[in-house]
Amino acid sequence: CQSAIGHSIDSATTFPPFPLTLYNHPLTYTHNTLQLLMDSSMDPSRLFVTDVKRVIVKVGTAVVTRSDGRLAVGRLGALCEQLKELNTSGHEVILVTSGAVGAGRQRLRFRKMVNSSFADLQKPQSELDGKACAAVGQNGLMALYDTLFSQLDLTSAQLLVTDNDFRDSNFRSQLTETVNQLLDLKVVPILNENDAVSTRKAPYEDSSGIFWDNDSLAALLALELKADLLILLSDVDGLYSGPPTDPRSKLISTYVKEKHQGEITFGDKSRLGRGGMTAKVKAAVYAAYAGIPVIIASGKATDNIVKVINGQRIGTLFHKDAHLWVSAKETGAREMAVAARECSRRLQALTSQERKKVLLDIADALEANESLIKSENDIDVAAAELAGYDSSLVARLALKPGKAIHCSSFGTFVSSLAKSIRVLADMEDPIGQIIKRTEVADGLVLEKTSCPLGVLLIIFESRPDALVQIASLAVRSGNGLLLKGGKEARRSNAILHKVITSALPDNVGEKLIGLVTTRDEIPDLLKLDDVIDLVIPRGSNKLVSQIKESTKIPVLGHADGICHVYVDKSANLDMAKRIVLDAKMDYPAACNAMETLLVHKDLQTGGLNDLVDHLRSEGVVLFGGPRVSALKGLDILATQTFHKEYSSPACTVEIVDDMSAAIEHINQHGSAHTDCIVAEDQKVVEAFLQQVDSAAVFHNVSTRFCDGARFGLGAEVGISTSRIHARGPVGVEGLLTTKWLLRGSGQVVDGDSGVVYTHKDLAIL
Repeated sequence: CQSAIGHSIDSATTFPPFPLTLYNHPLTYTHNTLQLLMDSSMDPSRLFVTDVKRVIVKVGTAVVTRSDGRLAVGRLGALCEQLKELNTSGHEVILVTSGAVGAGRQRLRFRKMVNSSFADLQKPQSELDGKACAAVGQNGLMALYDTLFSQLDLTSAQLLVTDNDFRDSNFRSQLTETVNQLLDLKVVPILNENDAVSTRKAPYEDSSGIFWDNDSLAALLALELKADLLILLSDVDGLYSGPPTDPRSKLISTYVKEKHQGEITFGDKSRLGRGGMTAKVKAAVYAAYAGIPVIIASGKATDNIVKVINGQRIGTLFHKDAHLWVSAKETGAREMAVAARECSRRLQALTSQERKKVLLDIADALEANESLIKSENDIDVAAAELAGYDSSLVARLALKPGKAIHCSSFGTFVSSLAKSIRVLADMEDPIGQIIKRTEVADGLVLEKTSCPLGVLLIIFESRPDALVQIASLAVRSGNGLLLKGGKEARRSNAILHKVITSALPDNVGEKLIGLVTTRDEIPDLLKLDDVIDLVIPRGSNKLVSQIKESTKIPVLGHADGICHVYVDKSANLDMAKRIVLDAKMDYPAACNAMETLLVHKDLQTGGLNDLVDHLRSEGVVLFGGPRVSALKGLDILATQTFHKEYSSPACTVEIVDDMSAAIEHINQHGSAHTDCIVAEDQKVVEAFLQQVDSAAVFHNVSTRFCDGARFGLGAEVGISTSRIHARGPVGVEGLLTTKWLLRGSGQVVDGDSGVVYTHKDLAIL
């Protein structure tokens, strides 16, 4: 498939129906597996967990104990609850636990202090013997496990082993038999190294596989007991490329020995135990390459074990086939952001006409690849319907008529996207515009000019058409761009990104626009406040809130689209019916669709009935506030909350006393997005327009007009309800900042002794 500008979209990008690609390793899935993939929590690299039955969980000392050495009862309780859940669901669970030495040391220190005189305490204190600590701590640790499991109606069993035991083949055979019998009885075997009587003086390992700490013990047991999965719980989220406290370190989701072995810098060992991340990685590599998948994850989270079993991308995976899944050329979050910035600087160096041509080329490429785009979008929509996604999400996902201005067929929808890009290209170049000129002093001229923000990170859900709008705005404003779309639009986003970046000239580079493909990259991106300048989330309230809480980077956007239409007693009711119906039904899933209809109390006996009947005749489901739901003649169910974004053919209806009550209701329950009044009383209208505290306030017009293209912005990157920088539909201007240019001829400050400030406004040339 050849684009209009000569950039070929190769066959590898066409994504034939339903074969998915796991990184660079092609896998063809059945519809049952596809259903798993479409589940919100299942990650393609963790599909093997669906076949896991026998699980070994190893918990480290830093998880078992608190920083003061006492046992972390809360964490151990959460651990036991998760193991109970696995046991109930049919999994065979084996626990390898550390913590006996640490717990025993804390108890013996206390006992020693109680039995010492004040004079004794003034003397230098000798270190307690580790074996004595192990003997005391093991007793308390197992007593706690027994109590916790008993509360969950689960039985546990203690098995203590030493490294020398494993030299005896009979011991190994008997251990396997005992563990199998316990598992058959639904008992949880708890294993630990018997440090109290171990003859080993220092950690060691040898080719026969004898362990030297509980991490290597867990790996050895995984092989001996033929486990399907080994989970090593640590006090950090997994394996990082460097010390976890270093902000430059990146969490490694899948360990590839050939890629990561020489890149990782390990920090300090465990604060309490003998291991640490170095020991865990050695044990994980040993088990993984022997055929047992291993996941290193945080034991401080209360549900990580369950998440691992559910196939979520938690922690770091070690798998013998990992080298087939991860590309050696995989680009990290920082590298992607830095590359986008470098390309944006090359884009800014182009002339205005050259930047315009880039946009025109993108528009041509979209039209040239229309059938391919439609094919990929159809597959995404079919998969979303198969997965049972909400109809409003499917509606946002589909590239279909009604989502673009003057669009009556799919073909014209793609054409309308191209048309909006051409409109944007024909607009005045926003970069380098002089906003203000000032004569600071004689011969000293100051100019305030427009310039790009830098690198934008846009995180959006469902809508692949948003990718086109955002990319074109980024090019027009000279910004680098990183895009993260929802997994439900994976194929649509991939082909649109490929088409657009293929149209970028070589002297700019296709890395100007990066496509983030996995959710686990988002936390790394949100840490890059030194290379990403603005985050714009487009999606649910939950998405926006999570992003705002997770980053230092400025966030621009809105969490909800709870838009109101208030019908005043002075309204033309025929006009009101047209506006209300359009505001709700033109595109119910849009963020600018009406979600609440407010009606003046004087219309309760006539106008309200007409509005309700009109909406119902078009299939709108109505929910009432306290006053409306109390009216028997309307038969409207009561709403649970006024703060409701339906994103579907449904809305809330309520009666208000007057315009002031409507304003109060909107300011209290709205989302400061778009609100409208239908009225003929100009005094009422002006008060409403001035007092409603929203980004867009309309009079006698549908809320659906709140759109960047309809406002003449060419396109929009989103709608902002923020009060800083940009508000309402955000077009090119919202993606710009300012730069000060001062032109002189050798002037110096010198204590201001020789400068006569004039501060005179000059004409903009």
